[in-house]
Amino acid sequence: MTTAIATSTAARPQVHGIVDKATWTITYIVHAGTGTPAAIIDSVLDYDPKSGRTTTTSADKVIDYVKANDLKVQWILETHAHADHLTAAPYLKQKLGGKTAIGDHITQVQKVFKGVFNLEPGFKQDGSQFDELLAEDEEFKVGDLTGKTLFVPGHTPACVAYQFGDAVFVGDTMFMPDVGTARADFPGGDARALYKSVRKLLDLPAQTRLFMCHDYPPADRPIAFASTVAEQRASNIHVRDGITEDGFVEMRTKRDATLEMPVLILPAVQVNIRAGELPPKEDNGTAYLKIPINAL
Repeated sequence: MTTAIATSTAARPQVHGIVDKATWTITYIVHAGTGTPAAIIDSVLDYDPKSGRTTTTSADKVIDYVKANDLKVQWILETHAHADHLTAAPYLKQKLGGKTAIGDHITQVQKVFKGVFNLEPGFKQDGSQFDELLAEDEEFKVGDLTGKTLFVPGHTPACVAYQFGDAVFVGDTMFMPDVGTARADFPGGDARALYKSVRKLLDLPAQTRLFMCHDYPPADRPIAFASTVAEQRASNIHVRDGITEDGFVEMRTKRDATLEMPVLILPAVQVNIRAGELPPKEDNGTAYLKIPINAL
């Protein structure tokens, strides 16, 4: 499924969303029109947990859109080290070019999960697997568009959002108003920090467009992934105006205690902290993912 939300000025960049229904993830391509530079945000590498096989169906849809619109990829961005899908960043970089980037707090996540997975001694915890680490409020160019990195920890300690004009890509910080917010119980997560991050985003102008990384729609509506600050402040079931920080933390803590781990958390995090590269091949030429027992 693909959905386009298009505008024509640099202040309102063109945004094209591609939905991966297997993981309910939305990958975005941001640009200023046909033939212009572009950024890709939160791509998906298809992974079958039963067989351990990867495929590129979702990523190939991104490539098809980029080529059909003669776009020039400058950035392949991650809002965080996802726990619910593998990134396709290396594959997209090989096919389309561009630099991979993530928020510079990724080093905290790498340090935690190097221990969880007992990764090889040569695994670096300095973020060097990515081409660029983006600091809080750092600006970067995508042709005539200017992107800005917003630090929004809570779901993980390294989450960022990306702002282009009136469009903000919020990652897993929040979902559509009838779904609420992301969990905060992963290693390094913090419900109080998540509340502050969401309110930071909701302090933006009322008509700012907010684009979700995921949607988990109730049965009575189709998938959706774009809202506004005004809509979120009025009706987000977890963080609308009037819900206090203490109230949110109490709700989020109780709710998180009832949630199962995401199906792909163990393979996804191992790959995503490597900027999408698979672990080093062993002496038989095969790469392996680890499954820690009773660790999460």
